[in-house]
Amino acid sequence: MLGGGVRTDATEDSSVIGIESDPFAAAWTLIREGLRQDCGARTFDSWLRPIELISFDEADSTIQLGLPSQFMADWVKSHYADRLLLAWRHALPQVRRVSIGTSGNAMRVLETPAAAQAKAVPLAVQAESPAAAPLLGAALDPRYTFESFVVGKANEVAYNAARAVADGGAVTFNPLFLHGGTGLGKTHLMHAIGQEFARIQPGAKVAYMSAEKFMVEFVTAMRAKDTLSFKQRLRSADLLMIDDVQFIAGKDSTQEEFFHTMNEIISAGKRLVITADRSPQNLEGIESRILSRLSWGLVADVNPADYELRLNIVHMKLAMMPGAKIPEDVIDFLARRITSNIRELEGALNRVAAYALLSGKAIDLDFAQQTLADVLRANERRVSIDEIQRKVAEHFRIRQSEMTSARRAREVARPRQVAMYLAKQLTPRSLPEIGRRFGGRDHTTVIHAVRQIEKLRRDDAELDQDIRLLMRQLEG
Repeated sequence: MLGGGVRTDATEDSSVIGIESDPFAAAWTLIREGLRQDCGARTFDSWLRPIELISFDEADSTIQLGLPSQFMADWVKSHYADRLLLAWRHALPQVRRVSIGTSGNAMRVLETPAAAQAKAVPLAVQAESPAAAPLLGAALDPRYTFESFVVGKANEVAYNAARAVADGGAVTFNPLFLHGGTGLGKTHLMHAIGQEFARIQPGAKVAYMSAEKFMVEFVTAMRAKDTLSFKQRLRSADLLMIDDVQFIAGKDSTQEEFFHTMNEIISAGKRLVITADRSPQNLEGIESRILSRLSWGLVADVNPADYELRLNIVHMKLAMMPGAKIPEDVIDFLARRITSNIRELEGALNRVAAYALLSGKAIDLDFAQQTLADVLRANERRVSIDEIQRKVAEHFRIRQSEMTSARRAREVARPRQVAMYLAKQLTPRSLPEIGRRFGGRDHTTVIHAVRQIEKLRRDDAELDQDIRLLMRQLEG
């Protein structure tokens, strides 16, 4: 009952407020409607509709939510904890935390709406908490901690370096530059660094954002003629973390500001962590003075996980899903077949467990193979944009750096268009993402390249033969 009468129970802890009181019921109605619109009816009905409001603990400002099973609670916690917390904070500022568990252990103590409002925690107090949101940019994901990061040979150097930055003691390097492919754990380490640093040094200012967000914020500040405020807020951070720095390639004004921000942070003895999809020496379209600073500290790579690390990751994730019963042969199958990146491996595990729950079927090898048929096909041969650029450059006998250069000469522009066309045909990347990987070009440039090559293939037999040969080489 979410909107019924109000009663009190003096036998329970008076700091626990029953959420059948009006402010909480009204807020939950709005939050549920927002979740339905954002997530779609299918996801909402399967996972979010069963969520039940339990109680609000005024002592630690925590709203408690319950689900019918531990597995569902773990799934919602993994996928929607942050969104639920932000929604509750927006609806009722006194909510500081969201706890997600099973409904069976629910505590149901009710209090009058007036009493609940009287105990509300002012928003100003939240801002002073060490667990408050970062100074600027995205919030840190509480799921991504050092404890939940599985260490292996592929990532141990990056992990140890990240711990050294987060521990707050003296370090012999600054900045820390992490590089590796998509879904290998770079972002996980950044979130873990930020949370550990804030825990060890209460009140420290932590700023985390993507390089793309950095660019958008800076351009917005320039248009509003408020760049000074942007500089002051960002450079006052004790720990600054910028993710995916390759996305500022070719953006001259953004790179200028980024360079000076780096210098300010390093000169002040504050900590800087940067990530990219490749090493500084292989970044194209980035000013040499920035690359020099990035190489100045410690450069640590995060390599693709080997079988042993993938197996350990699956076992760790299963330990967090006590409701899922997955046989050892299926665990081994997942670790051996999903090799592209850790994110896809975790997604495959979640998918198998969720489909089994929703269908009521037992998990075995046949079930896993049927459920993951499309994922397994994609993992048989995954072509990367880097590989396409390298093969095309070799075929047309140009430097790979020309793929991201600003040159428009025909001997460079045509191979670049071929590479964009192949990236569209052979990878799942979006047009804007493909454009960014070709020197920060706009998605309309990619569309033009694709249409141009399609037309030329019909009219130019030699070019068509070249592209067929490249496709065979890339697809193995």
